[in-house]
Amino acid sequence: MRKHFVLPLLLVVVGLSAPLAFAQTTGTVKGTCKDSEGKPIAQAEVEWTGIESGHTYKLKTNNKGEYFSLGIVPGKYNVKFTKDGKEIFHINNITVGLDEVVQDLDLKKEQVNAGQAQGMTPEQAKARAEAAAKVEGEKKTVGTLNEKLNAAKAASDAGDFETAIATLNEANQIDNTRDLIWFKLGDAYRMSAPKQTDPEEKKKRFEMAATNYQKAIELRGASETAQKDPDNNAKMAAYYNNLAEAYSKSNKIDDSVANYDKAAQLDPAHAATYFFNEGAVLTNAGKVDAAIAAFDKVIAADPTKAEAYYWKGVNLIGKATLKGDKMVAPDGTAEAFRKYLELQPEGKLAQPAKDMLASIGATIETGFGKKKPVKK
Repeated sequence: MRKHFVLPLLLVVVGLSAPLAFAQTTGTVKGTCKDSEGKPIAQAEVEWTGIESGHTYKLKTNNKGEYFSLGIVPGKYNVKFTKDGKEIFHINNITVGLDEVVQDLDLKKEQVNAGQAQGMTPEQAKARAEAAAKVEGEKKTVGTLNEKLNAAKAASDAGDFETAIATLNEANQIDNTRDLIWFKLGDAYRMSAPKQTDPEEKKKRFEMAATNYQKAIELRGASETAQKDPDNNAKMAAYYNNLAEAYSKSNKIDDSVANYDKAAQLDPAHAATYFFNEGAVLTNAGKVDAAIAAFDKVIAADPTKAEAYYWKGVNLIGKATLKGDKMVAPDGTAEAFRKYLELQPEGKLAQPAKDMLASIGATIETGFGKKKPVKK
């Protein structure tokens, strides 16, 4: 009888079909990174550097602040967390084995731990961590707002005021307590108004500008930090100056003048500029006496501002009377135009000044600007 040896063959077949099993030789690391406000730190770099091997595994967090990596060779590691090229935290002597290692970063918790390590009570450490979180939050907010301001400036410089307005409104949605944002928003509305073809829309833009300037003034006036700024008065004066211009474009002449006066009071060093703007508004409004008074204030603040003399003369001629066929101008008219020519003999208003002098029969000094011979 023939015998069949089937079993060994089956064993061989089973052996061939069994999967090969390899021993695990590497570990896994993962974690979540949070800032001092408890928010995820996205796109942060997490470097695991082997203390013995010196080999570095560079990982990056996702938008949820998470990182993960397989294939980490077991050993001791130093872990460094960086964001935008700056180290934000590091942890030393982390052991990686064959099991998964979870290494989170919670900056708020770390700040509390650091405070307690320095002998603080838990309450003191928590307060310190909250203060640090507030500073970090303020830093981030300021950075974002500066980005919005720069984008709005670029748009305004290109004449795209609609984009500037939209960008600054976005900034106010982030933080509506910043006077500079409101001021720049006022500028964008004011500069966009002349481009409007609809009279009602143009009027609305100037009114919006005034409203935003008023908000900027209110916020800056109530800010303790602003009061400590050595340039606070000059900045407030600039706010009042632009508010005055917005009022002038809305034909609110009295409001315009009042705000130019406030600007001059706050910033005497530039009072001549504010009074000159005031004089220009009054001249355009036909308020001759008030305009003359404004240009006198310009001259008192800065006797070298030639244009103030010219425009004072123009307003004085507006008060001239006819005596027969002769125009009789008030006292001081010819002197105003001559002073302009003395200061700016080749200025852009030199010829108009000479024409004005001729119209009232006054003599014209022709020696301005010429070098006098040196006496021997």
